[in-house]
Amino acid sequence: MGQGDIAEAADRLRDAGCGPSDASWLDLNKASDLFFSADPVAARAALNGLGQGIDIIVQATRTRLKKLLIADMDSTMITVECIDELADYAGIKPQIAEITERAMRGELDFAGALHERVALLRGLEDSAIDRCRVERVTIMPGAKALVRTMKARGARALLVSGGFTRFTGPVAQEIGFDDAVANVLDIADGALLGTVATPIVDAARKRAELEAAIAGGIDRALTLAVGDGANDIPMIEGAGLGVAYHAKPRTRAAAAADIVHGDLSVLLYAQGIAASDWAA
Repeated sequence: MGQGDIAEAADRLRDAGCGPSDASWLDLNKASDLFFSADPVAARAALNGLGQGIDIIVQATRTRLKKLLIADMDSTMITVECIDELADYAGIKPQIAEITERAMRGELDFAGALHERVALLRGLEDSAIDRCRVERVTIMPGAKALVRTMKARGARALLVSGGFTRFTGPVAQEIGFDDAVANVLDIADGALLGTVATPIVDAARKRAELEAAIAGGIDRALTLAVGDGANDIPMIEGAGLGVAYHAKPRTRAAAAADIVHGDLSVLLYAQGIAASDWAA
C-alpha cells in the first residue's frame, strides 16, 4: 500500500460525503489510519475494493482500542483444522475434512457434524492427539503479537473453540490467552471412544462466552471477536467489532470487518497500535 492508495481512499470518502481529514502511517507503506466523519456504513461501501491486497476496517475512533479479544482457534489462531489433521493419523482425513468444510460453511448442523466426525475417530490411540499437536499445529502469523500486545494494554483474551481441549490448552498457553473453552474428547484405555462430552462448545456457547464477559463489566463496544466459520457468526455479530478472518462466505457476509489479505496483526493496526508499539 502506498500514498496513491491513501489518496484514492480519501477521494472515495469525499465523494461519499464522509469528509476525510488527516491520514497517518501506522507502519510505513503497510498500514495507515485515515480519519473521516459521517456514516461508517457509507464509508465502508465507498472503500470496498480499494487497491490490491488491502484490508479495510472501518470503526469509531473512540472505541477502537478493545478490552476483550474472543477468538476461534482452528484456521484462525492456528493454521489448521485439528480434527482434520487428527483424522490423518487414522487414515481418514479426506472423509472428515469434507464434513468439516461443509460444517464451517454452514451447510451442516455443527453439533451433528462434530458427533459424526468424532465417531469416525473411535479406536484411535490417545497418543496420536499429542503427536498431531506437535507435528501439525502451527500458530497463525500475528497471533502472538495480537494477544500479547492487547494483554499488555489491559485487555482480556479468551480462546473459544469447537475443537478439543487437548489442543486448545497448549495453544492458549503458547500464544498467551487468559483462558480457553473447548470440547472434551472421551477417552478410555488409551484410545478415543468416538464420543465427546456434552454440552458441546457450539455457536451458541461461543456467543454465551462473549455475553458473559460483557455481563462481567466489559463494554460491548470494546469487544473484538474473530473467526472463520459459520459457528463463529453469533459471536462475531455480537461483538463491538466482529471480524471474519480468511473466512467462509457466510461468515464474511455477517462480519463488520473482513481480513482477506493480511495476518492477525491487522487487528492491531485496526486498534491504532503502530508496529513499533507491539509486544515482543
